[in-house]
Amino acid sequence: MKLRPFFLFLIWLCSTSVYAGTPNLVQYVNTLQGTNSSFDLTRGNTYPTTALPFAMHTWTPQTGQNGDGWKYQYSKNTIRGFQQAHQCSSWSNDYAVFSLMPVIGKLEVHEDKRATKFSHANEVAKPHYYKVKLDNNITTEMSPTERGVHARFSFPKTEGSYIVLDGYTGASMVKIIPKERKIIGYVHNGRGLKDNFKSYFVVVFDKPFINQGTWENKEGKISAGNLSGEGQGIGAYVQFKDGEKVQAKVASSYISPEQAELTLSRELGKHKKLEDTKAAAEAVWNKHLSRVMVEGGTEEEKATFYSCFFRASLFSRQFFEYDKDGKPYYFSPYDGKVHEGYMYTDTGFWDTFRAQFPLNSILHPTMHGRYMVALLDTKDQCGWLPSWSFPGEAGSMIGNHAISLLTDAWVKNIRTFDPKRALDAYYHEATNKGPWGPANGREGWKDYYTLGYVSMPRHGEATAKTLEYAYDDFCGYQLAKLTGNSFYEQLFARNMYNYKNVYDPSTGFMRGRKENGEWLPNFDPVEWGGPFTEGNAWHWQWSVFQDIQGLIKLMGGEKRFTAKLDSVFSVPNTVKVGSYGRMIHEMTEMVMANMGQYAHGNQPIQHMPYLYNYGGEPWKSQEKVRMVMDRLYNSTENGYPGDEDQGQTSSWYVLSALGIYSVCPGTDQYVIGSPVFQKATVTLENGKKFTVEAKNNSKQNVYIQSATLNGKPYDHNYIRHADIVAGGTLSFVMGDKPALNRGIKAENKPFSLSAPGQGQEIELGKK
Repeated sequence: MKLRPFFLFLIWLCSTSVYAGTPNLVQYVNTLQGTNSSFDLTRGNTYPTTALPFAMHTWTPQTGQNGDGWKYQYSKNTIRGFQQAHQCSSWSNDYAVFSLMPVIGKLEVHEDKRATKFSHANEVAKPHYYKVKLDNNITTEMSPTERGVHARFSFPKTEGSYIVLDGYTGASMVKIIPKERKIIGYVHNGRGLKDNFKSYFVVVFDKPFINQGTWENKEGKISAGNLSGEGQGIGAYVQFKDGEKVQAKVASSYISPEQAELTLSRELGKHKKLEDTKAAAEAVWNKHLSRVMVEGGTEEEKATFYSCFFRASLFSRQFFEYDKDGKPYYFSPYDGKVHEGYMYTDTGFWDTFRAQFPLNSILHPTMHGRYMVALLDTKDQCGWLPSWSFPGEAGSMIGNHAISLLTDAWVKNIRTFDPKRALDAYYHEATNKGPWGPANGREGWKDYYTLGYVSMPRHGEATAKTLEYAYDDFCGYQLAKLTGNSFYEQLFARNMYNYKNVYDPSTGFMRGRKENGEWLPNFDPVEWGGPFTEGNAWHWQWSVFQDIQGLIKLMGGEKRFTAKLDSVFSVPNTVKVGSYGRMIHEMTEMVMANMGQYAHGNQPIQHMPYLYNYGGEPWKSQEKVRMVMDRLYNSTENGYPGDEDQGQTSSWYVLSALGIYSVCPGTDQYVIGSPVFQKATVTLENGKKFTVEAKNNSKQNVYIQSATLNGKPYDHNYIRHADIVAGGTLSFVMGDKPALNRGIKAENKPFSLSAPGQGQEIELGKK
C-alpha cells in the first residue's frame, strides 16, 4: 500500500495546524507500519500500539488467538478483543494481558465466536488514538495514559450490548461491583514470571449494568449472575441497555489493587470524556515528536521518519509506578519484591545496544541515567545483569551488552552510577554462566579465556559469540580506563582483540574454529547458522565495532576492505539454510531485499554501510545508507525489512535520517552518513538545539561535498556526542557526485582501537 496523494495532502494540512503551540506531527505517524507480518515473512512484527512514550502499559486490537505472538496481522479480517499489551517480540509472546471485547445480539464469550469482521478502511491507527468500526456496526475507540486507557464502545440500535473481559492464557481473578459500575481483578500470564507476579486491573464504566456474570475461557462456560471468580482464564461480562454508548476507564498496577485505583484516579480522573484523554495524549506525542523537527524531503519520508520515531519511543518501557506521595517504586520481576526507585523492562540488548540506547542518550539523558541505575539494581535482585528483560531476565540471544549501555552512558557524561559496581557486575557476567539463556552470563567463557575464542562444535554460534564478547570486553576496558581502574583495564585489554582469532586469512572471512585450532571444514560464506547467529559469514565479518582499523589490517588493507564491502551488495543473494534446516524469515527477507548478501532485516550487519568511512571511501557510506533508507523503509504496513525489534530498526532509521549512526557504542562518536532532510532540528533536554543542515539535498544529491560545524570547516567522518549536546549546527553541502578527496585523511576517520594503518592503540574518551 502506498500513501495516496490526497492522503498526503491531508497529512500536510494537519501538520500545519498547531496544538498549544506545537506542530501536529502525530498526524504523520502510522501505527500500522510493519503489521503485515507472519511467521515466515516479517515486515516489522509490529502491532498498532496505542500508548504514550515509554509507557508501562499499551493497548492494541487483537486479531490473533490468545497467546499467539502475532497478536495483530494486517492480513487478518477479524478482531477478537482490545487488549492490554507489553509484547516487544512476536517470538517471545506477551505477559500481563487481558482484553475487552464489545458484543451485540447473543452473548458470545469465546474468542473465536465473538471475533468480528472489520475493514482497514474503517480503522484509524495513531499513537494517541485508535478507532475501528466493526462490520457489525460497533465502534471502538481508545486513547492511552502511561498505565491505562480510556475506551469507548458505541453499540448500534439492536438487541444485546455486552462487553466481555477475557482473562487470557494464565491465572486470573475478576470481581464485578455493579453499584460502582466496576470490574476489578488481576491476571498472571507470560513466561518466566515470579509466582507472586500479578497485574491488578480496575475497569470503571460510565453506564450502569443491566446484567453481568463470569466465565472461563477454556470451555467457554458462562456463570450468569455470578459476581466473582478466580482460576485459569477466568473472565467477566457486563450487559448494558441496547444501543448504549459506553466509556471504560482502565488502569493496572503490578503492586496492588489500591495502586491501580490510585493510578486510575491520577491519570484518568479529570478526563470526563474520551476526547479529553485523546487531546492530552495527542499533546504528549506532539511535544515528544517535536523534539526532532524535520524540514524538506517528501511527505512520505516525513511519514516514515515520524512513524519510526514513534516506534523508537516505546521501549524500554517503564516498569515503575508512583505512590500516594508521588514517589517512584516498583514490583521487581526479578526478586518479586517491591523496591523504591525506577525500573525499566521489555528490551533485548542484543538488538538495542546498537542504536536505540544511543538515540536515548541524546534525547532522554535523564531517563537514560535512571536506566543505568536500574541495570545495577537488577544485578542485585536476580544475581545477573539483564540481557533480555521480558519483564524478567530471559538470557536470550548472545553477548553481555549491559556493559555497552553502561560504558556508552559514562563516555557521554551520563554518570548516575558507580563504575566500580558496574565493572564488578560485568566481571561476574563475563566469567560465569547463568541458569537461563546463552546471554545470561557468558556461554563458552572458559574457551574464550583459554583459547582466545569460543570453539565449535562444543558451543553453538561460537564465532558470533567470540566477536561480541570481544566488543563487550572493549567496553569493560573503556569504562575501567576512564575511571582509573587498572585491574579491570588490564584484564579486559587482553581479550578485546580476540576477534583476530576467528579470522581465516585463507578465505578472508570469520570462521568457526575447533578446540584444537582447526577451522571447521566445508566452509561456505552463504551458509547460515552453525558458528553464526541468525546470519552467515558475509554478515558477521564486520562485527568488530571497536577496531575496524584492526579488521582492515587483517583483510589486507583499505582497498581490499572496501572491495569486500562492495561485494556484500553485489554478490548473489544466495541462501544455504545450514544448521537452521529451513528458510527462516531473515533469509526470506534478505532475498526479497535483493541487495546481495546485505541483510538489513537483522541486526548484525546494520552498521556495515557506515564502514566505508574507516576505509577511505566515505562517499560510499553516503550512497549506501541513503539507498537502504529509500528502498527498505516506508510508512505502510510493509514498512520494515525485518523485525522492528524493540525500537532498534526504527532507531537505525531515525539516526540515519539525521545523517549519523552509532557504529561503536562505548565511544562518544557517531559516524556520518547522509541525511534525508534538508534540515533537522533536535531540541535537547537541556533546551539547546542541534541542527543538521543539508543544502541542495535530494534523492539524487546524496553525496557530501563539504561540511562545517558551527561555521568552521569540518572534514571528520564522525561527530562527537559532546558537540551534539552542546547545541549548534552541522551543515553539509550535498551533490550528485562523490567528493573523492573529502574525509580521507587518517585524522578524519572514526575511532578504532588500532590507529589507521599503524595497529597502535589510541587514547579513548577524550572530548
